[in-house]
Amino acid sequence: MVLRQSIPKILIRIMSNKLNIRLFQADLKWQAANANLQKLNDMADDLSGVDLLICPEMFSSGFTMAVQNVAQVWPGESVNALQQLADKSDTAIICSLVIRDRKKYYNRLVFIKPNDECEYYDKRHLFTMGEEHHYYAAGDKRLIVEYKDWKIMPLICYDLRFPVWSRNIHSYDLLLYVANWPDSRRDVWTTLLKARALENQCFVAGVNRVGKDGMGLNYAGDSVLIDAKGNKLATCADYQEAYCDVQIKKSDLAVFREKFPVLNDRDSFKILDKNAYAR
Repeated sequence: MVLRQSIPKILIRIMSNKLNIRLFQADLKWQAANANLQKLNDMADDLSGVDLLICPEMFSSGFTMAVQNVAQVWPGESVNALQQLADKSDTAIICSLVIRDRKKYYNRLVFIKPNDECEYYDKRHLFTMGEEHHYYAAGDKRLIVEYKDWKIMPLICYDLRFPVWSRNIHSYDLLLYVANWPDSRRDVWTTLLKARALENQCFVAGVNRVGKDGMGLNYAGDSVLIDAKGNKLATCADYQEAYCDVQIKKSDLAVFREKFPVLNDRDSFKILDKNAYAR
């Protein structure tokens, strides 16, 4: 803390222009929280310099409807373990977990900052074809997280198909999705991630799992980071548990937005819940 106070403010701003991100494309063990958390602990000594570690949806269990078997009462042991890892490595960690809170179950994304409180977002669009809406309660508020002078909006899997919900109103720099997105629809995944980057003029990170889940579904991964022009800055090898590191610069985004200010001409969308955009 003393060291940070001794750094000139202008140098802090220059440093915060960059964000070092790790996309962790994990092969999740079915309904095995300890085994999945161990994957991150094994990575702990290799997180030096990583600002943001992004992991797949329902990281501790895989995409399951067996809520009573896997849910942890908020905040739960997994959140506590992730907080300890974030503090130890000085790295923010993002994933979603199955959470029970006030007698309801949520597919809850957690944004865990080192040595800080955990912020969370409850999945808005529940996957009805998988009967997710029968087991989980839907969220009704977007989350914009401020971290290292960046504004970040995290969303979950099926949210990707609904552009109004993710619409950028000059509110964020980085949009990210954590997912369990089967390989039978991998072209949809890659296409929509690029579309969200272009239409919202932002960086987009998409982190998906690999392997086969307990329902027999296969996952290719296709984890990627895309810039505001639709260019892929980093990708993980498909069908393999892997991670890739990438550095993004907010100055690059600012220059492009100033040169080509498409967000100034955006449409206004009426959201039924006026608090949906509240922070």
